[in-house]
Amino acid sequence: MKSLPITNHLLQVANRPQNCIAIKYKQKNIWRNLNWLEYLSMCEKSGSALIALGLEKGDKVAILSETRWEWEVTDMSILGCGGITVPLYQSQREEELEYILNDSQVKFLFCENIEQLKKWKKIKKNCPSVNKIILFEGESQPDVALPWEKFLAEGSNYLNNNQNAFKDSCLNIKLEDTATIIYTSGTTGQPKGVVLTHTQIMSEVEDLFTVLQVNEIDCTLTFLPFAHVLGRVEMWGHIYKGYTLAYAESIDRIKKNLLEVRPTLLIAVPRIFEKIYNGILAQVETNSVREKIFNWALDIGKEVSQRKMKKEPLPLLLITQYQLARKLVFDTIYEKLGGRLRFAFSGGAPLSQQVGEFFHATGLLILEGYGLTETTAAVCVNTPLYYRFGTVGKALGDVEIKLAEDGEILVKSNKVMKAYHNNTIETANVFTNGYFHTGDIGEFVSGEYLKITDRKKDLIKTAGGKYVAPQKLENLLKLSPYISNVLIHGDQRKYIVALVTLDEASVKSFALNKDISYSDVSALAHSEKIKELIREAVSEANSQLSSFESIKNFDILERDFTVESGELTPSLKVKRSICDKKYSDRINSLYGQDRSSL
Repeated sequence: MKSLPITNHLLQVANRPQNCIAIKYKQKNIWRNLNWLEYLSMCEKSGSALIALGLEKGDKVAILSETRWEWEVTDMSILGCGGITVPLYQSQREEELEYILNDSQVKFLFCENIEQLKKWKKIKKNCPSVNKIILFEGESQPDVALPWEKFLAEGSNYLNNNQNAFKDSCLNIKLEDTATIIYTSGTTGQPKGVVLTHTQIMSEVEDLFTVLQVNEIDCTLTFLPFAHVLGRVEMWGHIYKGYTLAYAESIDRIKKNLLEVRPTLLIAVPRIFEKIYNGILAQVETNSVREKIFNWALDIGKEVSQRKMKKEPLPLLLITQYQLARKLVFDTIYEKLGGRLRFAFSGGAPLSQQVGEFFHATGLLILEGYGLTETTAAVCVNTPLYYRFGTVGKALGDVEIKLAEDGEILVKSNKVMKAYHNNTIETANVFTNGYFHTGDIGEFVSGEYLKITDRKKDLIKTAGGKYVAPQKLENLLKLSPYISNVLIHGDQRKYIVALVTLDEASVKSFALNKDISYSDVSALAHSEKIKELIREAVSEANSQLSSFESIKNFDILERDFTVESGELTPSLKVKRSICDKKYSDRINSLYGQDRSSL
């Protein structure tokens, strides 16, 4: 059956049962629900307002906001009008916003609140294409921004006299029409605008959510930024498949929201699962009896996990032991995640094999996938039926993959972008005979499961001529519950070193149990007992590494990397080049002495 644009699927939601919930969101500490008819009505009002304000097909509309239900309604109304959505990270600085708004020639700009509006005011005179501002929350002065409620009122008025304008526009959208331009959060240089059409969107959501076996009775708790392609795919997927999208209040309140919403699916980046993993280990280590029971249960769980993956039958004794392990240990973990998760999906960065195996042993299957903004998220995915930990699964749908001589992953698919916006040279550079150069290095496991080894541009070449994959080392170190982020360095140097940041909750708990006095977390970075703790983690990582890639020295930074400081991308990956430059003095000091005894 021929695909239809996502806007056609938007109109079809009116046929879903009235008791099916489209979105859940919290307002004044109370969870509110919109069914699919109410949801469609909001999109119609928003789309009609855009038409009334002069939006024409092909016009660009930017959204500067954290993830919230108004973001979704706005995106779908833009696409329904034939407009092109340009998502912006709320953490982006004024100079980045100015570049993107001008490069894409944005006509309308949606701002989340007064704080984001202040950013706009600082660059307003430098962005002549923008002629209308809409504000999601907060009253604004006249002639500056149109408040959300007044914006919707404009749409209602237009709808009264033009009842079918928005619906007709939705039906006139073609698969080849551009839907969005997503600017990559690259670590160096100006971001590149990835042009995606409705063809790419539908190729992704049709294939991904079919193999994941998602349906209308599912519910996800969404918190990924919609400026990140994986967040958008989760949103488009719920329109296509009909599952409920519940909006988390914030990253900090995910724990609480999991218990309130009780999702059946969770889509996240690896850092979220790493934090849950480290939190569990830190709690277990505070009590020797609890730790002994936990380790016994984990051993049983791992055996069950291996047999499930190989599709082998479980012996009766193992079943009995596993039921006891669940009652004593695993059920508590499962309930803290809401108690209904069928599986979780991880993307955006590599997930540690050990973390994946750990959660499966406890009863939660985390399916890792692989893709880029340029491939509309996943081109490979593990599925509930076919999965291998440490890999990103098999090729998805129409995806063709081949490896270049140097191991670079090349992809051909309808999921691959149309082009880089206003950048024909870069576009030409990343395509060879129809295959897109991902910039990632990989290999196949068991002939069909793809394993990512590192980013091509991130590979470190030591002074001795050896190539080292920094992500491998960083993931090993982050298995310690006391480590939050890691920067590996060693390019053109005689050995590898690491800068480490501390996991605040875990080290505070450790300090409390060991009677370590401190004024704040930054002071713990200089504690000899904490240094010894990190040294043990480095030694454990080194035991799994070859001599040339082992970490010979390390330093503990006083504070963690953050998105706001520019050290992390919005998907929580370390910006290596920026951190290398920012902490060059600390890095250089680590080469004064080779501590090979680590």
